[in-house]
Amino acid sequence: MIDSYGRNINYLRISVTDLCNLRCRYCMPAKGVTKKQCDEILRLEEIYELAKIFVSLGVNKIRVTGGEPLIRKGVLNLIENISNLKGIEDFAITTNGIFLKKYAKDLKNAGLNRVNVSLDTLDEKK
Repeated sequence: MIDSYGRNINYLRISVTDLCNLRCRYCMPAKGVTKKQCDEILRLEEIYELAKIFVSLGVNKIRVTGGEPLIRKGVLNLIENISNLKGIEDFAITTNGIFLKKYAKDLKNAGLNRVNVSLDTLDEKK
């Protein structure tokens, strides 16, 4: 996929939720985030269809993000489906790491290549 400046676009970042289980200052407003109704956000099947379209256009790197993507129900199935797309060379997730102990093995088995852990502090109180 080529943009209007002639650059090859081969990277797609997919935010599967704007919700998070933490309240980090840089991405969480003081008043919080209002939870959207199911009919206001893309279904996982729709996200997968969009990923397929982008891969068919030449995207070969995909990153799943959020909020915290591991709080989205069904995200492991989405990751497995995307990882099976022909043409994906790099498939990653950005997470705060809270659920990695629970999901790391499942993420690997689903076909994820890399995990990026976003750490705002090492001080548990913050």
